[in-house]
Amino acid sequence: MTATTRSRRSPARRNKRFLVQKPHGQVTDRVQRVGPERFGILSVDCAKERSKFMLADFYGSVLVPPTPLPHNRGDLQAALERVRQAADAHGIRDLVAAIEQTGEYHRPVQRAIRACGWEARLVHPFTSKQFRLPANPGDKTDDNDLAGIHRAAVNGFGLLEPELPADYQRLQLLVRHRRDLVRKQTRVCNQLREVLHAIMPGYAACFSDLWENRLALLIARHTGSARAVRAAGVLGLHEIVRRHAPKDHPPQRCAATLTKIVAWAEQAPEGHPLSDCLRSILVSLDDDRQRKTQEIQAIERAYPNLLTRTPYVLLLCIPGINVVLAAELAGELGPMWLYPTANHITGRAGLVPSRYQSDLVDRADGPLRRSGNRRIRGILMLTADTLVCCNQYFRARADLWRQADKDARWIRVKVAKQFSRLAFAIVGGQRLFPHVCCQPRHYILDKLLAFHRGNDTPMSQVMQDLDQATQQLPRAAKSAEAEPLRQRLLKIQKSRSNKPQLLGDIIPIVLARLGVSGLQSEAREDRDPS
Repeated sequence: MTATTRSRRSPARRNKRFLVQKPHGQVTDRVQRVGPERFGILSVDCAKERSKFMLADFYGSVLVPPTPLPHNRGDLQAALERVRQAADAHGIRDLVAAIEQTGEYHRPVQRAIRACGWEARLVHPFTSKQFRLPANPGDKTDDNDLAGIHRAAVNGFGLLEPELPADYQRLQLLVRHRRDLVRKQTRVCNQLREVLHAIMPGYAACFSDLWENRLALLIARHTGSARAVRAAGVLGLHEIVRRHAPKDHPPQRCAATLTKIVAWAEQAPEGHPLSDCLRSILVSLDDDRQRKTQEIQAIERAYPNLLTRTPYVLLLCIPGINVVLAAELAGELGPMWLYPTANHITGRAGLVPSRYQSDLVDRADGPLRRSGNRRIRGILMLTADTLVCCNQYFRARADLWRQADKDARWIRVKVAKQFSRLAFAIVGGQRLFPHVCCQPRHYILDKLLAFHRGNDTPMSQVMQDLDQATQQLPRAAKSAEAEPLRQRLLKIQKSRSNKPQLLGDIIPIVLARLGVSGLQSEAREDRDPS
């Protein structure tokens, strides 16, 4: 007989406990504690201006019939007081509220119920529909919806919603507002390009990036046609740039661009006959684009102050993760204590293969589940795309998978899965450790400093953000984070520029926060050491 040795691999995963109810929706223990007749469920079907509520015990005996509830303070207080009196009259010792989730319209009711000290649970509209259909397959009424909400709560589908800390809530609001602005700006840019091609056909091809080049739309706004460009010539375009271009735009870079524009105008076909009308539309669309760009930049400047208050700032050590992407991950994922394991991150996003099993038939590797948090799925997919493009490790892995004829969608999900495990370890454990994807490792404080310099952030805010980020750093990583700052300080000290160098005043303070001494002054032979 050969002696069996214990495998060094991780132990086999324990089989998950099979639950009829959802883990965050269980009420069995509370019902058993007080008894079904003494356990009440307040069902609320929300709409925009008013809702409808009903109170029943666990068995479904109606204690307060379906009643309309306008969304104002007086009616909310009166309705909840009526529920309290009915609960006392019928001996209800424990009560939960099951509210149908409807965007933001259920929030006033949810806040009022929480203020009364009752537990407010959310029922997804898809869930209430599935519990309504068996009893009322052909009728959709508010009363039938209330009955479906009650059945869902009884069966453990009224789910508890964790209350996020204030910093995560602010990040979530800003992230979603910025994403909405980016989508609107994209639509405006598409309209703008179409109008530009109508009045100046082929003009956009003169620039590698139409939106980054400051002269492209400036010339188009003040000329509006190839004929006007030919009439102005290079000297006329120079005069337009001199009058209307931003002051920080270097004039020496204009000559080649203006020459290219005039060369295009010599060969360009005639534009739309109503170019004057389209030109006014072009100016309006460009003003809208610039306004949205400024709003997006203002939101991005607010990201570091909130990001540095969370452990998600540690993700900046990964090449390819910048401040904006880390803030979006923090806003959508929320605190890492919401996820028991890394698999719960991708599971909440729906990045899990569906399964079909019946008797001996078991198809465990089906397509991805269609249900899931779409916002989390979107940010994970965006992170996967960014890492494949900007991170050497993930780019090499993606190339190997492509050579193995793996599907592009499979590659994105695989990268997202690996990143979720890495993020769970870094953010959840609040520690930095050597990983292959961090070669070379990016330095968190240095990346924050570069972001602030690119956005012209006031130095008082820079100092505050760097101080908050220093508090999030593990003690073992502080010496490594100090090295690029010391190099930057040395470069500033050796510089002979007469311009004010505010970073030279900030970096020694940050080094002191890290517990690292500053640079030693260099001894020189031509200086008296005394």
